[in-house]
Amino acid sequence: MRMPIVLVSLTLGLAAGAVAYAQSPQQTKLITSRSSQSMECSKQADEKGLHGKARRHFRSKCLKQAKGQAA
Repeated sequence: MRMPIVLVSLTLGLAAGAVAYAQSPQQTKLITSRSSQSMECSKQADEKGLHGKARRHFRSKCLKQAKGQAA
């Protein structure tokens, strides 16, 4: 009785993983550009020696400015 339930669960898990893995080139480009902006803001925060709330606040502003310039 347990074997069919396990097999169905594994099949559904693999199918969901395959769907999540398949991305269009546009999605990949979008993710890459966001991560490069995020990395740049993190780099600037590191240079300023920011930690905790101050770092989050700085990165939030930095990312908003980056999105504003990209638009």
